[in-house]
Amino acid sequence: MRSWTDALRFAFQPVVNLTTGGIAALEILARPETGDILAEARRNPELDGRLAVLALRAAARQETLLPLHINVFAATLADLGGIGALPGAIREAGRMPWEVTLDVVPPYTHVPHRALLEAVATLRGQGFRISADGIGDGDVPLRLLTDLSPDLIKLDASLLGRPAAVRAMRTLCEELGALLAVEGVETESQYAAAFSAGARLAQGELFAPPARIPVADVYVPPRLAAAAPPPHSGPSVREFIRPAALLPVTASALQVRALLTGSPEVSGVLLVDQAGAPVRSVHRSRFLLSMSGRYGHALYADRPAFKLGDAPRTVGVDATAWEVLDVVAVGGPDRTSDDVAVVDRLGRCVGVVRLADLVRALAETRVEEAAGLNPLTRLPGSDAITGETDRWIAEGRVFALSWLDIDHFKQVNDGAGFAAGDELIRAVGQALQQAVAGHARVGHIGGDDFLVLADEEGLGRLVTDVLDAPWSAGGRPVTLSLATVVCGPGGVADHREAAASLAPLKKAAKALRGASWVLGRAGLPGYEIRRGSGACPAQAGYATAEP
Repeated sequence: MRSWTDALRFAFQPVVNLTTGGIAALEILARPETGDILAEARRNPELDGRLAVLALRAAARQETLLPLHINVFAATLADLGGIGALPGAIREAGRMPWEVTLDVVPPYTHVPHRALLEAVATLRGQGFRISADGIGDGDVPLRLLTDLSPDLIKLDASLLGRPAAVRAMRTLCEELGALLAVEGVETESQYAAAFSAGARLAQGELFAPPARIPVADVYVPPRLAAAAPPPHSGPSVREFIRPAALLPVTASALQVRALLTGSPEVSGVLLVDQAGAPVRSVHRSRFLLSMSGRYGHALYADRPAFKLGDAPRTVGVDATAWEVLDVVAVGGPDRTSDDVAVVDRLGRCVGVVRLADLVRALAETRVEEAAGLNPLTRLPGSDAITGETDRWIAEGRVFALSWLDIDHFKQVNDGAGFAAGDELIRAVGQALQQAVAGHARVGHIGGDDFLVLADEEGLGRLVTDVLDAPWSAGGRPVTLSLATVVCGPGGVADHREAAASLAPLKKAAKALRGASWVLGRAGLPGYEIRRGSGACPAQAGYATAEP
């Protein structure tokens, strides 16, 4: 008698790391040739659990080392018995639970939330990772999503057309310590939107369609330089995580050798304890050199690989690329090519980063930054500030965007000479950098115009140390004008709207006498006169902005 499993096949779709362009994991998708077994599984937790086990076994037959994503309906998890056979199947496949991410799939309606949360807590205790799937196209309540606190949130690509929703989800991911992924990416414009929104992972037809045999390579469009991470803080290590080749700490040298010779793309193996924490790091070249040397096989083949490994170098998932370089610099020169293990808050390995990926990304960032520097002040131009403004908007931050320039600068150049004018511009630029060092960004956008992006609390030093300071050029006194727009979450959609809100404030500041400062708030009429035209520095005036 023909079984329903005879008509069931599985396809593999890569989950792509948008920074490295590499495959971070494989999602296993059930593809029944006849019938609607998935609709039945939605109503039957036991059947859904059997599908999860079959998906795992299908991956085991492919002998892939990549982490796996397995779909499980929310109702199945709430009925924990539905996947009771999965942990045993993982052990049989020679895998560890932390190599498997359970994609929790809608619907959530009629699913007992407390039972679901308790099941997720149990699975986490066993080492599984949890992903909230279909966000934006499903029925997951926002409160339940935060209570789940998933390791990964998969956003439906349809939400990319609603930037405010994507920004809100990115902020939520940062609060939960989760990665943001976008699924269903089909076009290069969707890819660009996903990357700009801060997504670290993505999957879809653009990169590679689901296939019966896992693909080795994916298509990733060239990345826009404007979307590069902010150079002053360094990109997050999360952007560079690659899958790790893991073996238990008890593995023999022969087992490690078999893994390395069968997987030429693997640069090293991490030996982990029962909890998934890295114990030793086995470097490919050094290990194979030891094994291939005279008497190497006889000496090491049956011995624990632990003896041929080194102490692992680890960083947390919240580290920056610069912190990884610090870790690499501490070791000896013979270990500069070693992978660095990335561990979660429980010390479990979530992947590795390669030095080459970091150096390439940081070098690109520095080249892009240097290309945009103003030759007079060595400050970045408007592109760097507008790009950072968009990132702050995406993060939902409250910020102040200020435009500062020198009053009557043409007269300064005509009266004191262009050399004195250039020196004045350099001095103002240096003063701005010193006044806001560490918590703001300063850009020189040409001539005597500067842009400053800062927290509202950081405006005090900007005003007292720069605007209120005495300035002169060739013995002639000089004053400055400052216009500031404060933008809150949802106040502006992007840097263009922020600049449009700032333009009338600059015009108002330039119309005042002496050192002037005008402050407005995005979305609200009018502005405060805080300096200029006889206004007392301690007492703000108020005016209506011109249309």
